[in-house]
Amino acid sequence: MRVYLPSTLPALASVLKAGEVGPAPLTGYAVTPALIEWYASGDTEELEYVALTEAARASLRMLAADRADGVDAPARRVVIAAEVPEGAVSAGAALEERGRVRLAQPVPMTKVAAVHIDDHDAEPDIEAAIAALPASDAGDDDARFTVDGAEAHELMWYATQEIPDLLG
Repeated sequence: MRVYLPSTLPALASVLKAGEVGPAPLTGYAVTPALIEWYASGDTEELEYVALTEAARASLRMLAADRADGVDAPARRVVIAAEVPEGAVSAGAALEERGRVRLAQPVPMTKVAAVHIDDHDAEPDIEAAIAALPASDAGDDDARFTVDGAEAHELMWYATQEIPDLLG
């Protein structure tokens, strides 16, 4: 099963050093039965894109948390795509998070299929989205528009062997 795990560039560096995505439990996004039911007209590729987009939203929140903790994290969303056994994944039940899943064990790098990362051109919009998150969460429509604007940027696909160059 393909699972999309939100991350940041500093966290990706830690993953590379540790040789696994962890520690468990991990929150990820995947094509779940609830997502299939909600997005009934979509094929597998469209559903995986929805799960990837949800993971990118979670990555934005991770960036905001890192910044609040004083971590110097570049304003680029990161999503790690991994292949895990279906038995290792449990789906969430919340309607607003139809694709959310929980992994009870770390994911070894050998199971990572690719990483998806914002291009450098997206950084100004990602910075604006990070700054707008608190107001967006409080219901400000203008701030929500700014946060949603981050999704106008497609994440770039990178093979696992490219990760060291991305971090260097």
